[in-house]
Amino acid sequence: MDVTDLLAQAAAAGASDLHLAEAEPPLLRVDGDLRRLDLPPMPAGQLQQGLAPLLAEHQMQQWLAGAELDLAVTLSQGRRCRLNLFRQRNGLAASLRLIPSHVPSIAELDLEDVLQAVAQCTDGLVLIGGATGSGKSSTLAALVDWLNRERSLHIITLEDPIEVIHSSQRSLVTQREVGQHSSDFAQGLRSALRQDPDVIVLGELRDLESIRLALRAAQTGHLVLATVHTRSAVSSIDRMVEVFAADEKPLVRTLLADSLRVVVAQVLVKRRGTGRVAAREVLLANMAVRNLIREGRLAQIYSLMQAGGAAGMKTMEAALQQLRAEGVIETG
Repeated sequence: MDVTDLLAQAAAAGASDLHLAEAEPPLLRVDGDLRRLDLPPMPAGQLQQGLAPLLAEHQMQQWLAGAELDLAVTLSQGRRCRLNLFRQRNGLAASLRLIPSHVPSIAELDLEDVLQAVAQCTDGLVLIGGATGSGKSSTLAALVDWLNRERSLHIITLEDPIEVIHSSQRSLVTQREVGQHSSDFAQGLRSALRQDPDVIVLGELRDLESIRLALRAAQTGHLVLATVHTRSAVSSIDRMVEVFAADEKPLVRTLLADSLRVVVAQVLVKRRGTGRVAAREVLLANMAVRNLIREGRLAQIYSLMQAGGAAGMKTMEAALQQLRAEGVIETG
């Protein structure tokens, strides 16, 4: 099995992911749907042999011993992909996410309205929400690329693993990978606060400690960009609060109300014809929104989003309606 050749086929087909599992033929995910390649099921040992050139010896031994690994690799021709290695009922398996060969631009992702909101932020917290495979990482990468090209900043990223490579332009971009450049996420974020950053980019806020430190960073004059695994702007805020114990929630709501600047939540929907397009809702943390966060009345935020179109806010319903009106997606 030539993994490089399979990834080339995946890229040519416009696939986002390549799935490999023993006793199964390779599968591609194209426009959100799985497609089997016209190849025989992989026999035992073939996947191990095919991925051996991409892994260090200790990584291979961990995988064979039953560990689940998450890493990013650069292939010989410069193509990058993210690997998740695991075991399943029939043996070894791997999911490979293709990383774009270039950083997507604001125009390519139709992010002008989001950029307009984020460009006004010099500190505080910006959240990008969405389910797995919704394009959060691409949106985050495009915003970082714009800051890198347009402003003179020290941008520190803390990722697990590093996916998109950013070359310093007007800004200095320092990319750090958890497990390789820092022992864990919390330690890496603590260290980042002592490295004179202007912008801290977090791959994902996953737990209480990372959320606590992100709020701290946003409170101390830094601009913090982070992704969260949520499906709406309001649920992104709720996620930030609900991980804390009951006695801490009032303080967390106050900290979040003071530091939050922008929340974006996105989904990928099928484009008319072929491909997919992102629909995004945008929440701007104005005074009214901050008061509702502070008072724990999150359910009322959606009404403010509905009424805040002139200020740049947008609900998911409005975003989908706009795409239908423009003929980008089906009207049904």
